[in-house]
Amino acid sequence: MEPKSFLLCIVAMVIPQKIYLILVLISAASASSLFAKNPPAKEKSNIEVSAMFENHIKDLYTVSLLKEKGLSYEVFRLGMVGYYNIKHQDLLSSKGIISIIDFEKPSTEQRLWIIDVNNKKLLYHSLVAHGKNSGDNKATTFSNCPSSNMSSVGFFVTRNGYIGKHGLSLVIDGLDHQFNSNAKSRAVVIHSADYVSEEFIKSYGRLGRSQGCPAIPVENHEEVINTIKDGTALFIHSPCVRYSSSYLDEQTAIKEFIAGNGE
Repeated sequence: MEPKSFLLCIVAMVIPQKIYLILVLISAASASSLFAKNPPAKEKSNIEVSAMFENHIKDLYTVSLLKEKGLSYEVFRLGMVGYYNIKHQDLLSSKGIISIIDFEKPSTEQRLWIIDVNNKKLLYHSLVAHGKNSGDNKATTFSNCPSSNMSSVGFFVTRNGYIGKHGLSLVIDGLDHQFNSNAKSRAVVIHSADYVSEEFIKSYGRLGRSQGCPAIPVENHEEVINTIKDGTALFIHSPCVRYSSSYLDEQTAIKEFIAGNGE
């Protein structure tokens, strides 16, 4: 081949490669510029997600004035972790309500709180009785056994209302096998009783006691039961029990909270 022809072949081979390289560089620069203007959404770290959940719980506690109404943050937080675990299992209605009973407090104090989670509002704060074999003024002994006449602790879901010997009453399902799963078979329900009143406390120094039911005052029991019936959460707490529950899984609670808030 003549030198001139050979040189032309080399030029013909090299120039397209240079053009291709230039095009590649231009394309990469354009993509880099686009990425700088519109970076992909960064996935939140576990620490950030946990902080969001904690801030939500604290905000709900503060806005609902629960500290002022005597509910400890620790008990409230346990209740909310359980609330989101129960919600994760699609066991709750859209009402967004949790009722919390703290049996650390004596029966002479209002130890039932009913909270609207969706609207960050305390709906009711009330007296509530415990089972007659659970203790005198304070409930210290608990059972899941039939005929024990004791209260049970743990997480429950409310079901239907019905008319019984105490008037309008509310069926509750115990979710914790070891602690309250016999609630239905024991006929442990929410009902009203005239021994749940300030007048009874003045006369006897404590509330009257039930056969294990969380009994509430007569005055507004229909309003309360109609508010919390049909798929809301109930958490009954006591420091006297070594309580453990699958519904206290924090990671599941956080996952459900994040999913529900579109994060």
